[in-house]
Amino acid sequence: MNAWIDTLLFGIYPYVCLTVFFVGSWIRFDRDQYTWKSDSSQLLRAGSLRWGSNLFHVGVLFLFFGHTVGMLTPHFVYEHFMSAGAKQMMAMVSGGAAGLMGFVGLSILLHRRLSDDRIRATSKTSDILILVLLWLQLALGLATIPLSAQHLDGSMMMRLAEWGQRIVTFRSGAVELLTGAGWIFKTHMFLGMSIFLIFPFTRLVHVWSGFGTLAYVLRPYQVVRARRLNLRPGHNMPPQNHSGH
Repeated sequence: MNAWIDTLLFGIYPYVCLTVFFVGSWIRFDRDQYTWKSDSSQLLRAGSLRWGSNLFHVGVLFLFFGHTVGMLTPHFVYEHFMSAGAKQMMAMVSGGAAGLMGFVGLSILLHRRLSDDRIRATSKTSDILILVLLWLQLALGLATIPLSAQHLDGSMMMRLAEWGQRIVTFRSGAVELLTGAGWIFKTHMFLGMSIFLIFPFTRLVHVWSGFGTLAYVLRPYQVVRARRLNLRPGHNMPPQNHSGH
């Protein structure tokens, strides 16, 4: 029974989430571009927004790229200059700092959205839901650090990374790699996949726009010519109406 559940959650569910993530994002961009925004509440209350937003975004962006590179980079790429244990220690220290930063920032944002009557009145259910899910995900991520400290040789981290690599390359044997992984690791992975699943239906779609701005680096300059009107008396003046009316 447990093997069947693991196969469903970590062998089939990832592909469901990724399919909905990509196809759903494309359909929403194609059909509902006016909803493609983050719905800022800064005009209602600026106060703690700056601290919360900056801490959250810096922490989460570091974690996103750190997880992507750390999990999807094969071991042979870095094994000549970094051991698995050293990589795990680096991930624990840097990821822990970024996770704590994001957790504090998100706690500020979540408290702000729930405690201010005006902001809460203008918030969608999906806005609050995604904040709660991200808050839980960061909390679970921080909770994995003490468990990772029990495997300082990097063995568990290597198995989790191999699971991710096999999933994205459509190779078999991914689920078996999770045998013996703690429930906190598995819950963290499941919730992370679930966030990808609901991504196209929430304000998170604005993340795509953030990556899209990188295209401006390669975009050719736009030529803008000023149109200056010569307003000197007797030159290019509009015709006068001399009808006397």
